Amino acid sequence: MFEVILHEPEIPPNTGNIIRLCANSGCRLHLIEPLGFTLDDARLRRAGLDYHEYAGVLVHRSLTACLTSLDSQETDILDIQKIRARPKEDLGSRNVERNVDVQNSRRVFAFSTRGTRRHDQVSWRAGDVMLFGAETRGLPEDILAGVPEGQRVRLPMRPNNRSLNLSNAVAVAVFEAWRQLDFSGGS
Repeated sequence: MFEVILHEPEIPPNTGNIIRLCANSGCRLHLIEPLGFTLDDARLRRAGLDYHEYAGVLVHRSLTACLTSLDSQETDILDIQKIRARPKEDLGSRNVERNVDVQNSRRVFAFSTRGTRRHDQVSWRAGDVMLFGAETRGLPEDILAGVPEGQRVRLPMRPNNRSLNLSNAVAVAVFEAWRQLDFSGGS
């Protein structure tokens, strides 16, 4: 299906809702550290962590590591069970990646209010990667600049509004892409 990447997500219920969405749509979810919460957060569990056994949820130390793993299937990946067991002091500080190369054997689409192409104008293919930024900051400019302009995607909104809720934005994107594949694998 699709790969969904959350770059440094901050709000546990959003990530929990996205875990549930991925479980029900067949997408795999990648979380880029640092996370703004621990994976044993009660708010995350209430929103969807009980679905983690039905969704592929992987935690990566950086976006570069995540993209490399998608290309090579190597594992600088932390399984969700292992990351939950890590001590809190090992959760790291905010990653600062410069000149991130998002060129990948898969197509990577960055979702941003600064995107140049509407999400429904993309001809989605199985295996495409959807990259979303943190709730309060969106994607850093250096990461967005590393994505070809035609792959910087936006969701339509009323003028002068800031943004949609992250879990809502991911749901809109996933369901449009899945619709284009005639809900392959669904019932």
